[in-house]
Amino acid sequence: MRVGIIGTGWIAEKAALTLQGLPEAEAIAVGSRTKAKAEAFAAQWHISKAYGSYADVISDPDVDLIYVGTPHSHHYDVTRQALLAGKPCLVEKAFMANYRQAEAIVALARQQRVLLAEAIWTRYQPAVAMVRKLMADGRIGTPRLITATLGYSMGEKPRIMRPDLCGGALLDLGVYALNFVRMFTDADIVTLDGHCVKSTTGMDLTNAMTIVLKDGLLANVQSSAACVGDNIGVIAGTQGNLIIDNINNPQTITVNGPDRTYIETLRVPKQITGYEYQFISCRRCLMEGRIEPEEMPHAETLYIMQLMDQLRQQWGVRYPMDEE
Repeated sequence: MRVGIIGTGWIAEKAALTLQGLPEAEAIAVGSRTKAKAEAFAAQWHISKAYGSYADVISDPDVDLIYVGTPHSHHYDVTRQALLAGKPCLVEKAFMANYRQAEAIVALARQQRVLLAEAIWTRYQPAVAMVRKLMADGRIGTPRLITATLGYSMGEKPRIMRPDLCGGALLDLGVYALNFVRMFTDADIVTLDGHCVKSTTGMDLTNAMTIVLKDGLLANVQSSAACVGDNIGVIAGTQGNLIIDNINNPQTITVNGPDRTYIETLRVPKQITGYEYQFISCRRCLMEGRIEPEEMPHAETLYIMQLMDQLRQQWGVRYPMDEE
């Protein structure tokens, strides 16, 4: 599978590093808004084609999959352009700026019958199936409480502080916490409440979200772009709990029984970066003629975007795209 990378930031670098170690796929092109940036990126990651525009990557007939690694504020236009050209897309999280954009892009992909996948890497990783099996086997009894935190001290980076770049912690980090809940329960949400501490620019720097679900389960999750979090996720049941060491890239799952008695620790398979699973899923989709991955269906991508819109509305966090 030949991949064209859109963007040259750190997340694009991680994609390039992943593809270097993946026998089933390779990065053959990269596009930036300037030719110099694209050429520097291509030289660093041994990519054969460097383009000074996103459009050139999209129009390259040798590219099988477009990986959109720009800030989420810029996902909509480039993804729309790619889909209209019939190019399959793997789009970084957060998928779009808001639900309205996401709904339009998903509708276009379905109309065009072109693969569209959200690159929320945790959804594709082996840890998901491992945790689900532990729960299905009754290892912790009936789940009653999910807690998770994801925090990084990110300073005053423009993509965190600026509304026009969809700043704040929610779309960058909180999206992982919400997905952590949804990966392990699909129960209907009864209530969703949140609070946040804002930056001087009006973006949510630290937030907390409480979710009550119909099956009697409660989730309490947080994200922050202003502190170093423990990044741990816990699924607590009537007979024990599961502790996931890092909700952003799980490496170990610890199983505890009644009275927090330690039972065992499971380790995930050795990985390149953890990004490889989303590329492998896209390759499988292309081979099977699918337009959405089973790990992250369109309906789930839209649902998460809806939840984030709802939270931002509660907090009064607005982006320019919300007014369009």
